[in-house]
Amino acid sequence: MGNNMTLITEFILLGFPVGPRMQILLFGLFSSCYIFTLLGNGSILGLICLESRLHTPMYFFLSHLALVDMAYACNTVPQMLVNLLRPAKPISFAGCIMQTFLFLTFAITECLLLVVMSYDRYVAICQPLRYSSIMSWRVCVTLVVTSWVSGVFLSLVHVMLLLPLPFCMPQKVNHFFCEIMAVLKLACADTHLNENIVLAGAVSVLVGPFSSIVCSYVRILCAILRIQSGEGQRKAFSTCSSHLCVVGLFYGTALVMYVGPQQGNSKEQKKYLLLFHSLFNPMLNPLIYSLRNSDVKNSLKRILGIR
Repeated sequence: MGNNMTLITEFILLGFPVGPRMQILLFGLFSSCYIFTLLGNGSILGLICLESRLHTPMYFFLSHLALVDMAYACNTVPQMLVNLLRPAKPISFAGCIMQTFLFLTFAITECLLLVVMSYDRYVAICQPLRYSSIMSWRVCVTLVVTSWVSGVFLSLVHVMLLLPLPFCMPQKVNHFFCEIMAVLKLACADTHLNENIVLAGAVSVLVGPFSSIVCSYVRILCAILRIQSGEGQRKAFSTCSSHLCVVGLFYGTALVMYVGPQQGNSKEQKKYLLLFHSLFNPMLNPLIYSLRNSDVKNSLKRILGIR
């Protein structure tokens, strides 16, 4: 091991084991998804800024979700596209660590934002008369800032534990970006502490928040079923259905990747699952909100002058 241990200054991302023709095909597909992600989330963000009717807590949180999704994609996809065209092109050690840090930051922030959005829907449906006083702008800003700060702080913990580790040759990361578990595999030291901290962090930011979202929606469902008007029930369901779809996609893939079994042949499958999580989820989120949310559709029609 002494011969293999050296000062690592760069890593090579192995990406996807496919032939040259498939690489070109994947480059076109992922480029299209990336552009659609930026356009879709950028449109949602711009629409919320321009349309005064959307200046409410619900859409304030949605604007931050769109911002996180754009940052999420920008952190991983460009490097992945470069690797498809030039598979042997390395990423610097600093760039790899920064990519790990940003990915964790955006992932944790999105986890917490989805919890905040579920709380907003709970207050709106279960305590409508107190909604304005409970979800004041000061509270909304505090909740969003807390989500971002928590994401940065928790990610720093993982990175600070990762930096002191010595790394061995060859410096090949079996992933399409510097995912923390894939990087830990290259360390020439005992990484059980790091892996346990990653698991504990995943449980704290996935299982706990997901449980609170489930509890919120159980109460929301009970409240909706007590509504006498069928129109009122449909309107209440429509304000929650988009968020539920996004929660299902995000937490479903994240729980399987970081809380499910970490051994066996599922490692390669989890790479593709993480591709869906980091590329297709951010692309689908604005589509879900625009197709299933009447406020967004009506505001878009007004901005575009469509009747």
